[in-house]
Amino acid sequence: MANMPEVTVGPPDDLGWRKVSLNGKCTGKARSPGELRRILQRAGLPPGHPVHWLGGDSLVWPDKTAQRRIVGSLMSIGFLLTAGLLLRVGWMDSQRALTFGERLAGYSVLAAGLVELIAALATLDYWHQRKLTYSGPLVLVGVGIVFLCSSSLLLLQIGDRFTVCTVVGICFLIGSILAGIELIKSRAWKGLRNPRRIAIGAIVPTLIAGINLAYTQLYVPTVTAPLIMSGAEFREASLDSARSVLRVTVHAYVKNNGSIPVYILGSIYWVHGGPANDIAQVRNPSDKFKLIYDGEFVTPAGRELDPGEEISQDSVVDIKNPDKLDYETLRAQTEVYAIRRDRMTLPLEYGQSRSSVEVLKREGKWSPGEPKNAKYRDESKISNSSEILNITRGPQYIRAWRLYFGNWSRIDVAISPPGSRITLDSHDRHYRQRLIDRYGLSMARGSMDQTPFKMLLEKARSAEGHPSQEQSGQ
Repeated sequence: MANMPEVTVGPPDDLGWRKVSLNGKCTGKARSPGELRRILQRAGLPPGHPVHWLGGDSLVWPDKTAQRRIVGSLMSIGFLLTAGLLLRVGWMDSQRALTFGERLAGYSVLAAGLVELIAALATLDYWHQRKLTYSGPLVLVGVGIVFLCSSSLLLLQIGDRFTVCTVVGICFLIGSILAGIELIKSRAWKGLRNPRRIAIGAIVPTLIAGINLAYTQLYVPTVTAPLIMSGAEFREASLDSARSVLRVTVHAYVKNNGSIPVYILGSIYWVHGGPANDIAQVRNPSDKFKLIYDGEFVTPAGRELDPGEEISQDSVVDIKNPDKLDYETLRAQTEVYAIRRDRMTLPLEYGQSRSSVEVLKREGKWSPGEPKNAKYRDESKISNSSEILNITRGPQYIRAWRLYFGNWSRIDVAISPPGSRITLDSHDRHYRQRLIDRYGLSMARGSMDQTPFKMLLEKARSAEGHPSQEQSGQ
């Protein structure tokens, strides 16, 4: 009996493991009486060998195998799903994001996705044996990434419609909070040396780099507004052979004087005739100011306009029976509707999609909520500046209508999910401000050119008379 080893079973740990020692030397861990018997059999000890119990007798086996496996499986699945989302978003943004900051953020998201994969593997050890020192901290980091990811998704969806993505985000957010509480209670970081220093050393540089990146690549471009300059001017004028039509050349242009590239969603130029002193009616012409012609000068719609680039067009406007008109002056003015190219991608389909209201109604593609005074509509699917926005906002379509109001016209723009009922109120400041904040929608009213009508007509007549004078001189 003197050579019989002394068997000691220690108190249970967080996972229910009880350390088994023979003569003070650890030979294994047991979570049930069966596992203890197998350890003793491997040591060559017979059944019924006396055991010294610490922290509880032979009835204390607190391991809840089913609960532990369920929790570990749910955490591992959550990490894998989050990793899949992050890797997809990170890869797409690192390759296709519209700004340098978003591409750099894409690489950061890729790194976070790889960490989630490692955390999923660490979960298998943490909820089984905890042999690895860093499995607990890795699982804690993985839970933190899930919390940040789900909360970011929900924040990005504020003001948007309630979707399946919203439900998933709420579930993951609640799960990450519960998992974080459990990991903090079990002190998942206790295997690390100086965990406080490690945490400070990781968090502080990350915060500094994140703040610097957010300021230089996200904040500065956001507060920088596009600077679009536009205008129109009258050039030469001439009469047709019958002297019944005055042909006036109108030069219209738009230039990007800012540092942000844009898409030109639509453009308008007007030529009005009316009294010379009716200055108050420039923006809202009355019956005194008659619309002679209006048209587009940036075609096709949806063209890109880079910083420093200019688009111009000369158009000939026919004014019939000029001698019978009582216009004192002619006025030409432009209006351009642009949207930031660093906030969205507008496909070529937009410029080729124009359909008249009659065709849309005949094909059943016209909604009762669309503008009543519209003549045609341009539309296409858009892609947001980053993949995470595509996921949270879902598919989005941009629609632009050309509206006519007697002597004036304008363009209205809406961005909404496909197939949804379009309810457009151009006087809704909140909706328009939302498009401005989210996509950088802007309207640039161009400079106006005004010229006396009689002087323009006399120049056309004098230009017509020069050839006959030269012939008589010969």
